[in-house]
Amino acid sequence: MMNFRSFLMLGAVAGLAACQPAIPDSNPGDFADPGRGVGFENPNTLEARQSRDAQLTGPAVQAAPAVGTQPLPPTSQAQAARQTPRAVSNPASLDAELAQIAAANDAAAAQANSGQAVVNASPSNAAPVILNNPGISDENDFDAVSSRQSIESDAARLEANRQQYQVVQPTALPSRAESAQPNVVQYALQTRHPKGTRVHRRFGVGSAARFERNCAAYNSADEAQIDFLARGGPERDRQGLDPDGDGYACAWDPAPFRRAAGN
Repeated sequence: MMNFRSFLMLGAVAGLAACQPAIPDSNPGDFADPGRGVGFENPNTLEARQSRDAQLTGPAVQAAPAVGTQPLPPTSQAQAARQTPRAVSNPASLDAELAQIAAANDAAAAQANSGQAVVNASPSNAAPVILNNPGISDENDFDAVSSRQSIESDAARLEANRQQYQVVQPTALPSRAESAQPNVVQYALQTRHPKGTRVHRRFGVGSAARFERNCAAYNSADEAQIDFLARGGPERDRQGLDPDGDGYACAWDPAPFRRAAGN
C-alpha cells in the first residue's frame, strides 16, 4: 500500500516537471534587451562590442621612417626656380631712380622745414645753426642780453613803455533804461522783512498743488516776482504765488540784493 502511494506521488511530480517550459540558457556576456525579453539576444550586441574594442585598442602606431644620409630629391618648384633666370636690373637706372627718390624727399623736408635745406647726419657735415627761433627765449642769459642791450638802451626801452602806458579813469555808470515792468532790485531794497514773514493778509487757503503749478510756469523766481508785482502784488495775489503773505512770490528771496547793497 505504501509503495503504491509512493509510486503515485513520484508520478505526479514527474508530470508536473514535464509540463513546466524549459528556460533557455542565456550567455552571461551578452547584453540584455529589456524590450525583447529574457533569452532573446540583441543583434546590436556584437557590433557594439566590436566598436568598443576598436575604440579601446586604437590604430596601430606606425614606425618612424629611417633617417638616411642621402640628399632628398629636389621638388618641381625648386627645379623651376633654378631653371628660370632672374632679370638683372641695370645699375645705372637703379642709381637714377634712387637719386630721384632722394631729391623728392629733400624737397618735401625743405618745404616742411621753412625752406631750409636738409642736413644729412654725417661726420663730414657740421651741425646746423638755428637762428631766430621764436620758441626759445634767452632773456635770462646775461651774456646774450648784454651783447644786444646796454644800460642806456634798456633805459630808453623802459621810457618808451612808460609813454605808452595809460591809466583809464573811472566814469559814471550808465543810466538804466526806463521800463514799465517792476524793478525787483528796488523792491528788495525798499522792504526790510525777511522771507517767510507774514505782512499781507491772504483771504482763502490756496492749495499747494496750485502754488507749484503756477510757479512752474516761470523760468526763475525773479521772473515770478516781476509778474507778481505787475499783477497787483504784494497786496493782491490772484494766482496764488504768495500763499504765506510775505510779499515774495514763488519763494523769491531779497537777501542777495540787500547784501550787494550793504544793507
